Order: sequence, then C-alpha cells, then structure tokens
Amino acid sequence: MRINIVAVGKLKERFWAQACDEYLKRLSAYAEVAVVEIPDVDPSHCGVAQALDREADAILRAVPSDAFTILLAIRAKEFSSEQLAAKLDDLALSGRSTIAFIIGGSHGVARTVEARADMRVSFGPITLPHNLARVVLLEQLYRAFKINRGEPYHK
Repeated sequence: MRINIVAVGKLKERFWAQACDEYLKRLSAYAEVAVVEIPDVDPSHCGVAQALDREADAILRAVPSDAFTILLAIRAKEFSSEQLAAKLDDLALSGRSTIAFIIGGSHGVARTVEARADMRVSFGPITLPHNLARVVLLEQLYRAFKINRGEPYHK
C-alpha cells in the first residue's frame, strides 16, 4: 500500500519532525508512506480566498491521480481507530493501493480540494494545529496497521 500525506505547512519545530519521523519509521514495515509539504500562502498578501486557491493548486498536483483521497476536516465523520483500520483494509482488498490524506492549513482548504476528496475524516470537533494533526494521523495509521495485522499495541 502507498500512502501519501499532503500537508499544508512545514514542520518548523524539531519535536514535531522527530515525532513524525518516528511514526514514519514504524510505518515503513507496513506501507510506503510519503509526506509532501505544501508551502502555506500568507493571506495578508492576497486574501484568504486567493491563498486557498494557490494552496489548492499545489495540493491537487501532489495527489496521485489514482489515489483514494481522504480529507481531514473538523466537520466530517469521526472514525474510531478500529473503523479507520477497517476502512484501510477494505480499500486494500478492493484494489485501492494508493491512498492520499490531505491536511489543510489554518484557513482550511479550497472547494476544489473538498471536491477531490473521496471521503472526509474528523479527529473530533476540536481544532488541531496542522503539525499536531500530522502526528495524530501518522500514529493512527500505524495503529491501524497493527490492528489489521492482529499485532499488539498499547491502548
């Protein structure tokens, strides 16, 4: 399985990068995972709508054309770890071996990105900074693979 994580913004603090690197290392035993960072556009220069459109162009270029695309969004269906694991397993069994997760920036994503998403997933009604959302996503992917393989992982 190939998983692409397309995230707006760079990990500036070392501790975020270290956390992501740890989960990427763990995930390498289960899947090919690539992270593509999309530069965030400062809306003070062009307005929020235009900033989102610029980010959207880069996001959509980074998503493989054959990928089942999952957008992380506050207003979306919440999945338990087990449900996310089951969804990934279902995708693999149905021949969808390329999955892209999109993490938007602080202003969200443009409608064109929303339209490209095959599914939306929420980590709950709270707002997470994109750096933390990336760590949580990587951890949940790792947990999903452990669940699907029947391997132990702390609860």
